[in-house]
Amino acid sequence: MSSNRSKGWGIAVAAIVGVWLVQNGSGDVTPPIPSAAQAFAAGGDFHTDAAADPLPPSEPVRLRIPKIDVDAPVMRLGLGAKGALDVPPAADPNLAGWYKDGTPPGAGGTAIVAGHVDNQQGPAVFYALGALQKGHRVEVLRKDGRTAVFTVDAVEVYDNDAFPNQKVYGDRDRAELRIITCGGGFDKKSGGYQGNVVAFAHLIGVR
Repeated sequence: MSSNRSKGWGIAVAAIVGVWLVQNGSGDVTPPIPSAAQAFAAGGDFHTDAAADPLPPSEPVRLRIPKIDVDAPVMRLGLGAKGALDVPPAADPNLAGWYKDGTPPGAGGTAIVAGHVDNQQGPAVFYALGALQKGHRVEVLRKDGRTAVFTVDAVEVYDNDAFPNQKVYGDRDRAELRIITCGGGFDKKSGGYQGNVVAFAHLIGVR
């Protein structure tokens, strides 16, 4: 994956603005922000390097994160005219998107999943992503009938102008997963979040 394309993905996800927060007019109603304890630098007892062998490629059809009550269908996402990753339709709040020309979740490499934090009606699929903690599970149901089970390694938040493209999008030998949504500070004037929340996870089992 080229650095230019990766940079475009970061910009695309950052463009998922907080229209609900603008209409609500309250700075008190904001998505959870990851604590410093969930960052890679904090270490922690829940992190493990144990990993399952990568699976053959197969398209994801559903994503579940039990700890934050996510149970969402997964659609394919491509790149727009400017090379940025498209996003799921905002009208459907419970919908995640997978970069269809990248690694499928469970296969060797880095799979990318993105989704909205909110829409005009309220919280969307990844509103609570920042509340995830190390060791929490992510399950991806695949078209081949297998369920890829991931463990969360870290949850971090980055300002839009300091998004670490290689760290997030860089290819890996084992099967890894990134889940991305908007987060960080919210600017009422511009009507947008000032950063991205990213959950990092790797494959630990298959059902």
